[in-house]
Amino acid sequence: MPPDPAPAREQRGSIRILGNDDLDEVMGLLLGSPLENIFVASRVEAAGLDPFMLGCQVIGYERDEQLVSLCHAGSNLVPVNADDEALDAYIRYLGPRRRAASIMGVAGPTIRLWEGLSQAYGGQWSEVRDLRPDQPLMSISQTCTVWPDERVQRITMKDFDSYFRAAVKMYTEEVGISPLEATGSYRRHVQRTIEQGRAFGIVEDGRVVFKSDVGCHQGMFCQVQGVWMDPALRGRGRAAAAMSGVVELCRERWPVVSLYVNDYNTPAIRLYERVGFQSVGKLATVLY
Repeated sequence: MPPDPAPAREQRGSIRILGNDDLDEVMGLLLGSPLENIFVASRVEAAGLDPFMLGCQVIGYERDEQLVSLCHAGSNLVPVNADDEALDAYIRYLGPRRRAASIMGVAGPTIRLWEGLSQAYGGQWSEVRDLRPDQPLMSISQTCTVWPDERVQRITMKDFDSYFRAAVKMYTEEVGISPLEATGSYRRHVQRTIEQGRAFGIVEDGRVVFKSDVGCHQGMFCQVQGVWMDPALRGRGRAAAAMSGVVELCRERWPVVSLYVNDYNTPAIRLYERVGFQSVGKLATVLY
């Protein structure tokens, strides 16, 4: 039998599965830190809290009948506003069988959740493919400090094939495996991103040489991801202007643009700072 995750800590609250009746309270909690919680907020805003529609459960932690924390328990396991008591409750609820492909969110709670699950159950929870404990969260809400490359455009289905190839290369570089191996729906994911006007890039002679997209958005906020430039064009000083072009197009719909980056990727951090991004927090990701 696995050890109790926190045998010395008395639980003063309780957990339950949240539903659409809890929407207002959940959104209020999420919007307390809109940039840190944008992934969960965007999903809940789009699909609600019904597990069938959302595709997963959202677990709530309550004290004195008040929701103080929640945990998105899908392929991405995401704790929100979680102190140690809430994390202990989630660990007990989740149990030894891992269904998540990642744990992600604000750095402190994310790492403590992973460590607690690993200590309690080992096995599927402790054996990770990659641990990224320090990912600066950055944002910009004003005009970029670098003049944008005017060739950056919203990608249309006319350039789908080239954009899809670039997206596969980006994912493989970033994650370490091909998305075609990780999921059978990646092609549809890229198509949907383009159709919703969330894909951006530079096309030269029919070939996408720079790409980026909006991974999630809620209200006035969006989060950019999937930034990639053709390796043959790197090191020429083009990335800052290209990124500025993405930001300016994003800000036509979402006044505040955010992204996160691995702490060891110093060139990328300096690039984003040059464009005008500022650090506003720290996230972490555990990949299985």
